[in-house]
Amino acid sequence: MIKLESLSLAYSTKSILRAANASFGRGTLTALVGRNGAGKSTLLRALAAIDSPQSGSVVVDGKPLHSLSADSRAKLISFVSTHRVRIANLSCQDVVAIGRAPYTNWVGKMQETDREIVADALKAVGMSDFADRQIDSLSDGECQRVMIARALAQQTPVILLDEPTAFLDIPTRFEICRLLADLAHNSDKTIIFSTHDIDAALPVCDAVAILDNSAITLHSQQSAKEQIKRLFSL
Repeated sequence: MIKLESLSLAYSTKSILRAANASFGRGTLTALVGRNGAGKSTLLRALAAIDSPQSGSVVVDGKPLHSLSADSRAKLISFVSTHRVRIANLSCQDVVAIGRAPYTNWVGKMQETDREIVADALKAVGMSDFADRQIDSLSDGECQRVMIARALAQQTPVILLDEPTAFLDIPTRFEICRLLADLAHNSDKTIIFSTHDIDAALPVCDAVAILDNSAITLHSQQSAKEQIKRLFSL
């Protein structure tokens, strides 16, 4: 579980959150929505401890995230950014293996257990047959599945994703949202992802977090519909 405790955030001089409290449980998928510029990426970066809050704290499984070492944080939260890895001569399994970095020794030597975890992560996202393919040869949708597999290989209880369906065609957007729901429910993960793809996200989410006017509010699927309609009709 991940909790926001009196969390305040700002981007430059703009307030993103003011003393916000929220809780996201295990085995749930939450869509983070808001208008352009509301601060969704800023919030996710704070939840991942990439950026520091103005005040308050982020707590994961009872541990204040920003007080932990980088190694300890990497075993609690994995983060999938909007950036696509397109490095020539890097195989899919090599990309996924990066997720094992918090667990390998100081030279990054993979053990048999690590290789099995990488293989299981690729299987979980339907990319086993692509293990030896070069990452720069994949479609955007295939590449996104590999990046999700990397987060799975990191074996964290929380996975955060920033606009994972951006740049994808409509069918693939729905596929990725369904995949995230399956992973949350079947692997007991807390998964939070920012999105503008309401049609693809809403049917599979357990909750919707709406970021607006420096506040975050959690809604069920049903109650979120009216709130989203109001938000985007302003």
